[in-house]
Amino acid sequence: MGNRLSKIYTRTGDDGTTGLGDGSRVAKDSLRVNAYGTVDEANSCIGLMLASDEMLDDIRDLLLHVQHQLFDLGGELCIPGHAAIFDADIEALETHLDHYNDDLPALKEFILPGGGEAAARCHLARTVVRRAERETVSLSRQESVRPQAMHYLNRLSDLLFVLARVLARSNGYGEVVWDHVRRKA
Repeated sequence: MGNRLSKIYTRTGDDGTTGLGDGSRVAKDSLRVNAYGTVDEANSCIGLMLASDEMLDDIRDLLLHVQHQLFDLGGELCIPGHAAIFDADIEALETHLDHYNDDLPALKEFILPGGGEAAARCHLARTVVRRAERETVSLSRQESVRPQAMHYLNRLSDLLFVLARVLARSNGYGEVVWDHVRRKA
């Protein structure tokens, strides 16, 4: 492990730049910083999910593992050329997706975010992961990004959608179905 921070503020970012993991400095609003910053935000949303009393133990264990992987992914995006997420990580998400989706009824309507506290937090995390994916795609158009980073975020958002459905059903709230019929005034 590298150096530990003994002092939290350094004043080196006061000029609007930040240091990447390779020691280079970039603008704080660069595409790379936006990408790994949004991954960090997604990780925080998953932490908020884990704080819910409605969380199922098996999902809690899975999401704790995902948090570690998101931290790794943030490192990959923070260090140009670094690899931390691999095909096996994506395949593992797909296995979890299949497992949790197997017992759910087929979707016939759109699901709105809601369905109890844990499910609603899961939907929030899903939307932030989707934004992290978009930010990473934007970065990939300008700089080198391994495709595994984008694939991981894509599968994770799918998994979070499925987990939100599972949580809404398991906690007795049920899923909130979009009412597509509009009333005329």
